[in-house]
Amino acid sequence: MMRALLLMCAALAGLVQAAPKGDGKLFDPVASVVMSPRCINCHQVEAPHQKDIGIVHAQQVVRGADGHGSAVLHCAACHQASNSAQGRVPGAPNWHLAPLSMKWQGLDKKGVCQQMKDPKRNGNRKTGEQVIEHMKTDPLVLWAWNPGAQRTLPPMSHEDFIKALETWADAGMPCPQ
Repeated sequence: MMRALLLMCAALAGLVQAAPKGDGKLFDPVASVVMSPRCINCHQVEAPHQKDIGIVHAQQVVRGADGHGSAVLHCAACHQASNSAQGRVPGAPNWHLAPLSMKWQGLDKKGVCQQMKDPKRNGNRKTGEQVIEHMKTDPLVLWAWNPGAQRTLPPMSHEDFIKALETWADAGMPCPQ
């Protein structure tokens, strides 16, 4: 009887150990978008970046106290509610840098993943569903798929990006190791 109980406990322990954790590779397609120039250029510390090579914004633009530029040069001075000047000046409603708590500058995939999961550093989004809702509806996020002026698009469609986010969230939002 004791032997059977021990065997059963060992078998159950094996099942628990074999239970798969979420695969951190599920974040790879998400990272391919959020770490692309359309996103990372505005998830900076001091100043927005431009172009696919991520150069510091021209005109000496800086973050400012609220992420909307300096007192003498607000983002909205050039960036309107939609792309303008034949798309050369990008725009979306309430154009601004991501909050400092959401800076991705200098982070690797694991760091960005951990930040996207952390309500203290992701805009107080406590669930995967809230992160997904932000990515589905925020005008600045949506701008990435309509950037104008022959700017590169994220590496997948918005629809596929949302599916990748849902897959990642459904697996428990695992991060790469």
